[in-house]
Amino acid sequence: MSAARPPRQLHLNVNILHSGFLPSAWRLPDSDPRAFVDVQHYVRVAQIAEAGKLDAIFLADNAAIIDQINFRPITALEPTVLLAVVAAATTHIGLIGTASTSYNEPYNIARRFMTLDHVSNGRAGWNAVTTADVPSARNFGREAAPDHGQRYARAAEFASVVKALWNSWDDDAFVGDKIQGNFVDADKVRPIAHHGEHFDVHGPLTLPRSAQGHPVVLQAGGSADGRELAARHAEAVFSASQSFEESLAYSREIKARAQALGRGPDAIRVLPGLTTIIGATEAQARRRRDDLVELMPWDYSIKRLAGILGIAPERLSVDERLPDNLSLPANGNGNHTFFNATLALARRNNFTVRQLVHELAGGGGHRVIVGTPEQIADDIEHWFKHGAADGFNLMPDALPDGLKDFVDGVVPILQKRGVFRTEYQGRTLRDHFGLARPSTTAAAVSSLQPAEALA
Repeated sequence: MSAARPPRQLHLNVNILHSGFLPSAWRLPDSDPRAFVDVQHYVRVAQIAEAGKLDAIFLADNAAIIDQINFRPITALEPTVLLAVVAAATTHIGLIGTASTSYNEPYNIARRFMTLDHVSNGRAGWNAVTTADVPSARNFGREAAPDHGQRYARAAEFASVVKALWNSWDDDAFVGDKIQGNFVDADKVRPIAHHGEHFDVHGPLTLPRSAQGHPVVLQAGGSADGRELAARHAEAVFSASQSFEESLAYSREIKARAQALGRGPDAIRVLPGLTTIIGATEAQARRRRDDLVELMPWDYSIKRLAGILGIAPERLSVDERLPDNLSLPANGNGNHTFFNATLALARRNNFTVRQLVHELAGGGGHRVIVGTPEQIADDIEHWFKHGAADGFNLMPDALPDGLKDFVDGVVPILQKRGVFRTEYQGRTLRDHFGLARPSTTAAAVSSLQPAEALA
């Protein structure tokens, strides 16, 4: 008889957005305004996440200042350098960093993340993003970002090359035989000899395979191109769904796309973003949310919402509904994911601008739950058990306090219900996500598909 398949387990990451997901979190009495550049702040949050047995921490990144820095802290520290420091202060928590395919080269990213994977003994993940904003383009000598199709064609080839470089060493290529004087079996280290539309990379990588084979590949994208990129390359996907039905449809589509490409039905973990605002009672949680929203200048919230929608702030009237006939920002060259999620929430509930800002807690795109630990656990369990999510990318309202409230209040409930681990079952990020270790031969061949197939 074959062994019974272990029960499906929930996956939880925490997105460390400096002082917290809510833009006003830095103004709370116990918050440090310098947390956005304080390495020890990130270490503390990671250690709380590890104590709660979470899968990973996640760091977003930008190649330019695109926030309203007169009010909100920015994502400032380079993720892989920061995660290397966190790796030294932790033992199990996964370490996921963001790097753009638009303004990097595949060899540098392959080397940087494989180095982090070795430093952390197999806990690294790469969140591959395309970059659409004009300020980033200008930081790399361009007056405009490449159009949507070009960005994703480049990203598809970029991911293929990175994975091929990671797989350019066989698992047993490193020998280290002192007696025979055989350091590396050179026959098991291969150049990739890639010549494509966007890149020419000979290889091989300078680094052998890591404890988990190679870093986990993650991606976030709501457009058709983004979904196809995720289906081919991602092992976990960060999504932005405002309703159970949206997330269920998204999860089914991504997994069906992956299966159609020859990947297994269990190849991808779908992890929607989720902001939590927790109180001992629902009324207390709502007061916390209201207090944080009140700490935001109204002008800031309007500009932020307008930026997500790709319109001038003057088009938003606070006590009226969103304008009709809104279209994707920058003629489709902006952020599809947050635009679609925000617009769907507003239209479904017939919100005024004021109501929408309040419902989003001054944020944008991601779902917000306000309530007691029990209420939040109920919601998470419902989405998980009914297939709308494999887990969540948590974005607590404030850090580290909001995460500690989640770890102390919500995690024990999920553990008691049997949907979340009580102890780590392995040491690598793949172990936490329940992902198979990639083989060098199959992965190297399948990753180098023509970029045109994804354009």
